[in-house]
Amino acid sequence: MSELLSGRLKTRLIAGETIGLIWLSLGHAPIAEIAAHSGADAVVIDLQHGLWDRSTFEMAVGVSARTVPVLARVAENSALAIGSALDTGIDGVLVPMVETAEQAAAAVAAGRFPPHGHRSGGGVRPLSMGFDTYLQKAGSIAIGIMIETTKGVDNAEAIAATPGLDFILIGSGDLSISCAAIQGAARDVNEACRSVKAACQQVGIACGIFTPSSKKAAERRDEGYQLVVLANDLSAIKDVFADATKSFQEVS
Repeated sequence: MSELLSGRLKTRLIAGETIGLIWLSLGHAPIAEIAAHSGADAVVIDLQHGLWDRSTFEMAVGVSARTVPVLARVAENSALAIGSALDTGIDGVLVPMVETAEQAAAAVAAGRFPPHGHRSGGGVRPLSMGFDTYLQKAGSIAIGIMIETTKGVDNAEAIAATPGLDFILIGSGDLSISCAAIQGAARDVNEACRSVKAACQQVGIACGIFTPSSKKAAERRDEGYQLVVLANDLSAIKDVFADATKSFQEVS
């Protein structure tokens, strides 16, 4: 796998380029392969809410990482979840539900080898390429976190300033839930998103946001968000089935 840890994703983030993502939840490696050939800039394998197990995750990385960078949204902010995801040879991780700078620092440490962190060495793919070679390239891994709550928004400046953090992605769905849950007047979600983006810009790291469609992704790109979601496999398949059924019924 010649592209393993080539730094292609992290380099583009540092350069300020827009990254269009395909989000994958259905746990099906052939869909990941199709997504990798779509022309998108990267794919995200969702281990938090998706249907992936270890075998299908490894297969998805194997069939897609030759073509595009691969990120994994891990299930939780733990050394096991982050380290085992990176053991597949992916280009980076996305850690959900981060609310404090301390939690962000823990995510970074779990994704870096000593002396910059405490990640454990191993994994079939890293070992198969020669672990010394992998270790030399491991600095090119991108570590990102998700801000998805009002507490995370309130701490965005401190989170964004975390040493070693490469990007923040706003989880717009959970953030909407969190804002609506505030007693009294609901907090403005768009203002919260702008606050996170401003915190990222202040320290010079990339800020992205989950978007439900390519149209919304284009709007958010024009607003200055660097990572956006062009499509997700669940919605894409659901929409195609619904449109086909509707079209058939209309001509019956």
